[in-house]
Amino acid sequence: MTILHVRRDNLYCLKGPEREREPIMLTDQFFVIAQMGHEVTLVILILLSVFSVAFIVERFFALKSVSEHSLKMRGRVQEILQTNDLGEIEKVSRDLDSVEGRALSYGLRHVKDRGVDGLEEVFSSYALTERPKLEKFLNFLATVGSNAPFIGLLGTVFGIMDAFRGLATSQGDASAVMIGISKALVATAVGLLVAIPAVIAFNSYQKQVKRIMQNLESVKELCLAYAKSMKGGA
Repeated sequence: MTILHVRRDNLYCLKGPEREREPIMLTDQFFVIAQMGHEVTLVILILLSVFSVAFIVERFFALKSVSEHSLKMRGRVQEILQTNDLGEIEKVSRDLDSVEGRALSYGLRHVKDRGVDGLEEVFSSYALTERPKLEKFLNFLATVGSNAPFIGLLGTVFGIMDAFRGLATSQGDASAVMIGISKALVATAVGLLVAIPAVIAFNSYQKQVKRIMQNLESVKELCLAYAKSMKGGA
């Protein structure tokens, strides 16, 4: 027969006739988790780093191509503004390789079919469909950049817990504890190494997307001016 007796923070198990007292501590369970937790957090960080690098490289080439076409389109828009030759807009709209050129072609088609009414909504709808494509994987990079250091810190805490637990069984051998702590700090270092490139890439790519959206806004205003001039001429 087993009798349970509870006193303060400890749970004691009284067994049989000898009624031995064996404390069952919740902290022991956490130390068991800590033994595996340090390695698990390192594996998680390594996986995050692999995905992060892959997405950084993918976005680099994708946004590089879009940004180059957008930069050329900005130059052509500036030329139209300087010469005040709104007729060039139709030539610019044939550049379907750029985000702005495609938007302009949709806008001019709408103007020819339905006039100025609803033109702004056409550009807004196009921007809403294009922006998620440009920001693909950026949310993942932002999440990694903000959370990887905390995952690394958690791994370090687990490692330090395991190191000090080892001190209790090493008969005061401090060298074993120092080795354990140094290994635990690896998790924090890895977390920072994973987070820093992700944050840098996210900020850089976010600026490129913002610049493309600004160019799209300038093309919209130019298309509105062209549509109004056509309406006035008619």
